Amino acid sequence: MSAVNAAHAARKALEGLWPTEPFFDALEQYVALLLEANETINLTRVVEPDAVARLHLLDALAALPLLDALGPTNAIDLGSGGGVPGLPLAIARRSVPWTLVDSSAKKATLLRRFADELALANVSVRAERAELLGRASAHRERYDLVTARACAALPVLAEYALPLLQPGGHLVAWKGPLLENDAEVRAGNTACALLGGGPLRLADAGHDALGARRFVIVEKLSPTAAGFPRRPGVPARRPLG
Repeated sequence: MSAVNAAHAARKALEGLWPTEPFFDALEQYVALLLEANETINLTRVVEPDAVARLHLLDALAALPLLDALGPTNAIDLGSGGGVPGLPLAIARRSVPWTLVDSSAKKATLLRRFADELALANVSVRAERAELLGRASAHRERYDLVTARACAALPVLAEYALPLLQPGGHLVAWKGPLLENDAEVRAGNTACALLGGGPLRLADAGHDALGARRFVIVEKLSPTAAGFPRRPGVPARRPLG
């Protein structure tokens, strides 16, 4: 099945859940771009139309009520890869400036092309490691919202994300069926406390089609100490939690 046909199938699978025009036109175009590019560079293993609709589009857009309640004035998406969740969210909320980050220069180049072809003036792209961005004055504690899907375990993700948040901002992470007493959550709470964050909060995605998908929300309470994030690679090798 062609990328264009897959995009149309994704639209049909999502109809009735989200606004239709011109929102869906942009989503169709994004899916077509993603699947076409995926033929030459590995961006996603999800290519069947119903799976694209559920595991990429619906999964990203399920966070909209949560994000709207937080009301960010700017946002940064870590580990953007092929653009999920950042690009669907940027399509849905064009008034919010989004920075998409991926350490792969090839993927960042594709993300820039996607944003250009989708006419997303609210999207910029950085080919950079999160640890370096978190130490750069142009990005450290400059954002209201950090999003991340399938990026890292919570204690590692906290060290990537919290230095980028200004106090009062929030991290929203896409996760599976976590419980409050899971080891990853406990370790994440330990890391967040060291980085100026509050306790982790868990929220259900709210759609049966997404199964046990949960969002992890962390509020930034105070500035992050100057020693964080540590050098590239250290957070993953020696998690704070």
